[in-house]
Amino acid sequence: MVGTKRVLAIVHTVTYVKRLLDVLALLEADFRIQVLFTAPPHVFGDEVPRFLAGLGSAVVPWETATRMTFDLALAAGPGGVCDVQAPLVALPHGAAYLKRITEAGPAEAGVAGLRRRDILPDGRTLPAALVLPHSDELRVLAQSCPEALPVASVVGDPVHDRIAASLPHRAAYRRALGADDGRHLVVAVSTWGPHSSFGRIEALLPRLTAELPADRFRIAVLVHPNVWSGHSAWQVRTWLAYWMRRGVAVVPPEADWRPVLLAGDWIIGDHGSVTLYGTLTGAPILLAASPEQEINPASPAAALATTAPALSPTPTLPEQLEYALAEYRRDEYAAVAARITSEPGRFNRNMRRLMYRLLGLGQPAHEPVTVPLPLPPALDSWTAPGVGPGRPGAGPAEVSA
Repeated sequence: MVGTKRVLAIVHTVTYVKRLLDVLALLEADFRIQVLFTAPPHVFGDEVPRFLAGLGSAVVPWETATRMTFDLALAAGPGGVCDVQAPLVALPHGAAYLKRITEAGPAEAGVAGLRRRDILPDGRTLPAALVLPHSDELRVLAQSCPEALPVASVVGDPVHDRIAASLPHRAAYRRALGADDGRHLVVAVSTWGPHSSFGRIEALLPRLTAELPADRFRIAVLVHPNVWSGHSAWQVRTWLAYWMRRGVAVVPPEADWRPVLLAGDWIIGDHGSVTLYGTLTGAPILLAASPEQEINPASPAAALATTAPALSPTPTLPEQLEYALAEYRRDEYAAVAARITSEPGRFNRNMRRLMYRLLGLGQPAHEPVTVPLPLPPALDSWTAPGVGPGRPGAGPAEVSA
């Protein structure tokens, strides 16, 4: 269309593209804007082409994208972004800035995402805007990369706001998942890396299936997409096939994990973003892994590590779940959740204003509403074939108000 502004979504991994989709939804129904996607090389980028094909999106090869000019670019990671000719909006790809790098040299050390090398990958080019979820990050930025302060905007967190908007629909998610049959749903969550809970999944899953009776509990496993990409989807499913045949639901990387998290009665997690978002849901959390050396001590993940009980070799899991429930204090978890963003409920408003300002366009004349998450498929669709009562999934229908 004549005069259309071109926006490029730079998607390195499945995690990154999922984050950007919440942002790109703010441009929907605006015929003045054409969104294009591109996938730069990335060690965990194997699944991106298939994911984009499933979206039916317009994809520009990376080599072509770097020779084109765009009116705006969005990225949730730094790789290759300086090769794109466009004003760049740099966003975090997870909750807050949880991870610190300590094992590398001085040039590599710091809070991942806020290091100078993350913000200035080529050592000199600032993004047009650096999106932050919380005002606390400004203090870190002032130390790590002070020249980026003029382009920093405290905008909020889209996942926080989508989960918060979806909380009233928890019963609908449980029905869609088939988790409304009187059994409790335990959601086991893992980030990636050797210190994640997936690093000891071969010890955790036998306990979950042996100690939690199938007539009282259902188990769902959320594994970071980087694990699927790093080892291959075939390998992850092969590793977990034994437990999938016993009814454990393993949520695939392309699925939306947020309704599953919302539906859980307990969360067994680690130091990753998904576990932290679990503080919004009202479910007690047990930490199967919380490596101090990987956690930014000023982050809400560090606060969660001193709030949630740690999974123990003894006593039994039912006893530990009961303990976590008895010790659960909503105000303590709410204090942790409040550190995810200092702009709760305002991400859409703030982010849309920022993008349209950089595009040189007036915003659409309506409020950018945060809609509840869509209904998920049934848990049985994520177990091995033939397991469970065979209840069909509800499909990706929208939640009614």
